[in-house]
Amino acid sequence: MATPRAEMPSLECRRVLICRPEPEASRLATLFSASGADVRVMPLIDRQPLPETPERRTLILDLDQFSHIIAVSPYAARLLLDELDTWWPQVPSGIRWYAVGAGTARVFSEYGISTRKPARGWTSEALLALPSLTAMNGERVLLARGEDGRELIRQTLESRGARVTVLPLYRRLFPDYTAHQVNEILGKFAPEAIVTLSGETLQNLIALCAKSGHNLYDRLLIVPADRVAEQARSAGFRHICIPDSLADKDIMASVAAHLGAGDGGAGQAK
Repeated sequence: MATPRAEMPSLECRRVLICRPEPEASRLATLFSASGADVRVMPLIDRQPLPETPERRTLILDLDQFSHIIAVSPYAARLLLDELDTWWPQVPSGIRWYAVGAGTARVFSEYGISTRKPARGWTSEALLALPSLTAMNGERVLLARGEDGRELIRQTLESRGARVTVLPLYRRLFPDYTAHQVNEILGKFAPEAIVTLSGETLQNLIALCAKSGHNLYDRLLIVPADRVAEQARSAGFRHICIPDSLADKDIMASVAAHLGAGDGGAGQAK
């Protein structure tokens, strides 16, 4: 349900750029628009499901051989559940399912799978602090993720004695925008706040700014975690905010709290 406009008066006519992948970008944009914001969507990551391979099919058919299954994102969870629908008449028992954040856990829960997630936070580091992942003793772990990604979960669990198998389900691509499109959004639209919810999204934004000559380093930047905030500071961004969670309402509340203060983007990192 969209937040009533009266609850977010400070976003009236404020300019917000959302750089999340689709469909999350348009969903978040709808919420911002309902609050009165002027919103543009410019995904800086495209996701493309990988074609099925005999190796992947074998992994899915052997799903009941794993003690732990981890999905790193809602998109990875949805693709994994699609595979489950194809090859398993019901969810195999005896598996502990994990989600890096609440959004991923929600995907599993809607499918009827009880999921473990960090009590606080939504990062790989927070997931790895769960007690059931601290001593693995040769247990098998399936890690559902993109073709490339951070190796922290795999490396850490292997160092704890786990036998980790990576299940790549999709690849991430840098969308191809024309110079006109970039100028219209980064230049003429001139966003006051930019939502970049991954380190890769941030790096793609930095590359796009460098290539196009647009300077957005004085704008409010919404990032998901301290690690990405440090990357942003190193790149030269000065006004960085980490929301209370990655739920759409909390992302919007963070933008409203900073832009509503009349600071023109001069928010402070948490």
